[in-house]
Amino acid sequence: MQTRVLGKNGPRVSALGLGCMGMSEFYGASDEAESLATLHHALDRGVNFLDTADMYGSGANERLLGRVLATRRSEVVLATKFGFVRDPANPASRAICGRPDYVRAACDASLQRLGVDVIDLYYLHRVAADTPIEETIGAMADLVRAGKVRQLGLSEAGADSIRRAHAAHPIAALQSEYSLWTRDPESGPLAACRELGIAFVPFSPLGRGFLTGQLKRFEDFAADDYRRQSPRFQGENFAKNLALVAGIQALATKKGCTAGQLALAWVLAQGDDIVPIPGTRRAKNLDENLGALDVVLSAAELAEINAIFPAGAVAGARYPANMAALVSR
Repeated sequence: MQTRVLGKNGPRVSALGLGCMGMSEFYGASDEAESLATLHHALDRGVNFLDTADMYGSGANERLLGRVLATRRSEVVLATKFGFVRDPANPASRAICGRPDYVRAACDASLQRLGVDVIDLYYLHRVAADTPIEETIGAMADLVRAGKVRQLGLSEAGADSIRRAHAAHPIAALQSEYSLWTRDPESGPLAACRELGIAFVPFSPLGRGFLTGQLKRFEDFAADDYRRQSPRFQGENFAKNLALVAGIQALATKKGCTAGQLALAWVLAQGDDIVPIPGTRRAKNLDENLGALDVVLSAAELAEINAIFPAGAVAGARYPANMAALVSR
C-alpha cells in the first residue's frame, strides 16, 4: 500500500483513506453486514485511515466502526468529527456548536460509541460562527493534553480560520471537499495548509459518485438520498455535468482505467500532502478506487484533464443554501 504522512509530524497513512459516512446515512439504504465486510476488506488491503463523524447516522456510524475497532484497533488511524448538532424531531436541521463544554462532551460521547481510549485525529466539523475559533481549539487542545485525542483537524475551514486555529494549537489536517468538480480549496485553504505544514484530506473526491460515470438519471436516487437536495444533481445541471464526465470517461478509456480511477488519480497528483478519503460501502468499489494508485498521470495528461474539466466548469452549487451557510471562509 502506498502511504503518505499526515501533516508535519503525523502518522503514516494509506495514500487513500476510507470515508464511512454512506455506510449509515445520506445515500439511501445500506446493509450493515456489507458495510462491516467492506471495513474489514479495507484493512486487509492496507487501507488504515478511516473517517467518521458523530453526526453520521446520529452516532450509528461511530458505533459501526466500533465493532471493527474492537478487534483491529492497532491497524487503524482513526478520524472522527464533531460540531454538527442535530434535532431528533427534525433530522434535516443543522446547527454548529463550538463551545468548550460541548467539545468535551462530544469527545467523550464519541470515545464511548467507538469503544476506544483515544482518537487519532479529531476534527472540528464546521467552524461555529458564534464562538471564537481560538476557544474551540483551546478546548480541543485540552483533549490532547488529557490523552483523549492525538491530533487536531478542521473541516471546511477558510484560510483565515486555519491560520487562527493553527496559532492556538498545531493543526494536523484540513478536510474539505475537493475533486475535479469542486476546486474551492484552491482559492486559499490549500495554500494556507502548505504554508503551515498541514495535510489536506479531500472528501467526496469522486464528486459524490458523479465522476465515476455510473450516475445517469436523477430519478435513480432513493427518496432519502442527499444528492436529491444538491443543486449539481438537479435539472439542467445534471445534464451539463454529465457532458463533462463524458470527456473524462473518454480519456480514461484511452488510458486503460475507469473514469473514477482517473478522477482519483488527478486528486492524488495534486501533491504528496493530499490524502483523499473516497467513501463507499461496497468492497467492489473500494477495490476499484484503490486501482487509482496505479494510474500515473504525465504532465501532458494532467493538462488534458484540466482542459476537459477546467476549474469552474461544473454547473450548480455544491450545497443547498442552508448547508452553504455553514461553510467557513
